[in-house]
Amino acid sequence: MLNNWLFKHIDNSSLIVFRIIFGLLCFLESIGAIFTGWIKKTLVEPDFTFNFIGFDFLQPLPGYGMYFYYAIMGVFGLLIMVGYKYRFSMFTFTIMWSATYLMQKSSYNNHYYLLMLLSAIMVFLPANKYASVDAKLNPEIKSYSMPQWCRWFIILQLFIVYTYASVAKLYPDWLDTSVIELMMRGKKNYFIVGDFLQQKWLHYVLSYGGILFDGLIIPLLLFKPTRKYAFFISIFFHLFNSFIFQIGIFPYLSLAFSLFFFPARKIQQLFLKKKPFYTANAIKVPSHSLLLAVVCSIYFIIQIGLPLRHHFIEDNVLWTEEGHRLSWRMMLRVKSGQTSYWVENKDTGKRTFINLNAYLSKKQKRSASTKPDVMWQFAQRLKTDFKNKGEDVAVYINSKISVNGKPYKTLINPDIDIASIEWEVFKHCEWILSSEGD
Repeated sequence: MLNNWLFKHIDNSSLIVFRIIFGLLCFLESIGAIFTGWIKKTLVEPDFTFNFIGFDFLQPLPGYGMYFYYAIMGVFGLLIMVGYKYRFSMFTFTIMWSATYLMQKSSYNNHYYLLMLLSAIMVFLPANKYASVDAKLNPEIKSYSMPQWCRWFIILQLFIVYTYASVAKLYPDWLDTSVIELMMRGKKNYFIVGDFLQQKWLHYVLSYGGILFDGLIIPLLLFKPTRKYAFFISIFFHLFNSFIFQIGIFPYLSLAFSLFFFPARKIQQLFLKKKPFYTANAIKVPSHSLLLAVVCSIYFIIQIGLPLRHHFIEDNVLWTEEGHRLSWRMMLRVKSGQTSYWVENKDTGKRTFINLNAYLSKKQKRSASTKPDVMWQFAQRLKTDFKNKGEDVAVYINSKISVNGKPYKTLINPDIDIASIEWEVFKHCEWILSSEGD
């Protein structure tokens, strides 16, 4: 019975149009990173990047290499859009984007993570069966339908993203609007709207509106009587975020997801008028249906489980950052830090205080002052740097952190040689002091 539902074929207009928009957005994200200076600030100017732990081999290409790298990704975005060598183009873009995502954490963004997941998903979807160069060159692949599971796979992924984003906001600093107030304080110089963004009533609207939007938008889009209203609210919500927070293509990608919620006939009539509308509702269960079900189940178990892991790690994730990444904890807190590093020669006992400007970019200094995993990585780099100079050193950190404007507290135990400790992946690092401490 489940197979009959999952593999019932429906009209594929929504997927075809989404592929075209998705490819265009991949192109704009790649090329935009070049012309906005993002690549220069994040991947070219720094001497090194803080990669995801375990991916130390991923470092930026030297010289102008990363500019060419992103230009090539942009070309693949265009190939995805027009549907030429679709699976190869989509697979290659996925690998290249994943590499740059794992290469650096200074500009960590949940939206980059979502684009990585969506790119991987799109590799396996039959998105080039119509309105594509592939279908033009090889008419045998042309199709007006797709299995129903293709649509629901994307909807379920979105439901996980938005639901966790909503639940994560249910904590005191968000509910009393102090987080939004701090965020908006940094926007007070915005042309025309700067003063407006400082209004307390607006902070309540944004705080509670964010919870309600993230928690309800998927059900409201699925429910026919509320679909149109939810879509118009989405337009306002995402354009507001685009203007205020400058978060790249994500607001427009989010609006493109609406294609999977509206009736396929409406999408076909609006965007693909020459395409015949598929109505046969044929059920085509492939021989590998069991394998597909197992792989999809494992994928969604991981997607549901990853954002829960911080509940099994000691202390508050807002303080320790353990379990923060890959968890859809989007724009939840404002952190500031006052951090200093020093090394101690193990043979002579001589102490040397580290000038962070000699090692790190401005953005990297923020991460190395507030995020324990980056602090640990920088300690390892310092140890290696001094070892190359013939010194065996211990690395110590004195770090005071404020979360959401609260009083500064000590984050890292200043008496422990951080460079001599292994990173704990699945449990709390004891050298990160309690958020309840002085």
